[in-house]
Amino acid sequence: MRYVQLRAFHYVAISGGFSRAASELLLTQPAISDQVRKLEEEYDTLLFNRQRKQVVLTEAGERLLAVTRRMFEMENQALELLSESRSLRAGTLRIVADAAHHVLHIMGEFRRRYQGVHVTVRSGNTETVIKSLFNYEADIGVVGEVPAGRDFEIIALNATPIVAFAAADFDLGGRKSLSFADLATMPLVIRERGSKTRKRLEDGAADAGIRLKYAIEAEGREAVREIVASGAGLGFVSEAEFGNDGRLMRIPISGPPMLMEEALVCLSERSDAKAIRAFLGIARELANRIPMSG
Repeated sequence: MRYVQLRAFHYVAISGGFSRAASELLLTQPAISDQVRKLEEEYDTLLFNRQRKQVVLTEAGERLLAVTRRMFEMENQALELLSESRSLRAGTLRIVADAAHHVLHIMGEFRRRYQGVHVTVRSGNTETVIKSLFNYEADIGVVGEVPAGRDFEIIALNATPIVAFAAADFDLGGRKSLSFADLATMPLVIRERGSKTRKRLEDGAADAGIRLKYAIEAEGREAVREIVASGAGLGFVSEAEFGNDGRLMRIPISGPPMLMEEALVCLSERSDAKAIRAFLGIARELANRIPMSG
């Protein structure tokens, strides 16, 4: 087994194809294919199912990818350590957030101090954020539920209640707030399964003895917001994420508050990486200046 063979396998697996891996590694596709073929032949193991033009990992390939993710992450950490003096003058910090709103102030300060670091931000629900961290596809996560266990370095951001929202001209029949019984009679727009906002709402309704029915299920917070703004129904969001949108009105939900505890998280094993450590340091500085809401 040679390093170049593992590297070829790893990039094919994470990029989803031989041509993409070749492009990433600045090699030809035949060279990448040859390295993977030699690895499979040497250990008499099929790592990819090659069907038509699709490349899918086998069970053995999935297990090997879990190893190579750790291997190449350690390599990146070694390179960063050896390049300590210039590691914050270049590089990338990858953030996956259920709502980027919660870290905009941290990102702004980080960019002011470390202008050479390229920051990328992707959206996802809590499940996809945690998965991205474990797969080394993200450096920092922002989640709506603090994960348990010692795998994570965690910084609490805020805790705010879930509220309903609707188009500004939606007819609430004169009500200023809504109970779960009220919600059960209205068209509801809900996020996909895996959303912690959805889970908290369903748990709160169950505690009240109410089963909610949804008119529309949409993936992502922005999709829900646009559907609600069209007048199609009521959506749900933590109060901190409601924002300022003249098309919408905020509606309190009566009963015990359903708090969403937003947190900044990273894998404990990666918390000493230079860019991650710098971002967490700024988050702690700002948290000490601004008390948590909620």
